[in-house]
Amino acid sequence: MTTRNLLSKALMIGTVVALAGCASQTPQTQVTRFHLGQPIAPGQVTVEPRDPTLARDLEFQGYARIVRAELDRLGFGIAPDLTKSELVAVTEVRRSWRPTDQTRGSSMSIGLGGGSGGGWGGGTSVGLGGSVSFPIGKQREKMDVLTQLSVQLKRRSEGTVIWEGRAETVARDNTPAAGPEAAVSRLAAALFKDFPGRSGETITVK
Repeated sequence: MTTRNLLSKALMIGTVVALAGCASQTPQTQVTRFHLGQPIAPGQVTVEPRDPTLARDLEFQGYARIVRAELDRLGFGIAPDLTKSELVAVTEVRRSWRPTDQTRGSSMSIGLGGGSGGGWGGGTSVGLGGSVSFPIGKQREKMDVLTQLSVQLKRRSEGTVIWEGRAETVARDNTPAAGPEAAVSRLAAALFKDFPGRSGETITVK
């Protein structure tokens, strides 16, 4: 099956609706991964943001440490800087909010070498200074927060994406599980579980 066919299959899978039902319980994580079906030899890697302007952003650096820890666990050497690594882990974290009783599907999609985008209103990429506004009279409404982590593993010399994954989870806002670093830690552990995973398959990790 081609990558295009795998992506088409992945686009048919609604993840947020299933996750939303678990927001008030122990959050579950939906994970989708793509790769070339070839062994990925661990090598020196550097984690960098999808948006280069966030390279020195303190919030992103916290997320980068989480991703580096997972890569280190898998045997990848952590290079001191970008120019000394053949592999680059291009990383993005997005967080979006919605009323708890609101049901909407996710429009976020990925494919090997492709991009990603948010599916809920009010989504912000880490470090962009975005804000979320709520309708008048809704300030006290219970909210869910969707956290998404996407990582592309690329060869720096040629820019080829050799592995790509996305993980997302929903938790009730203002709970420990919804905290940014707690959510990203849970997502990273799920994303790199049984690396590289089965290409094109969406799994649920509890």
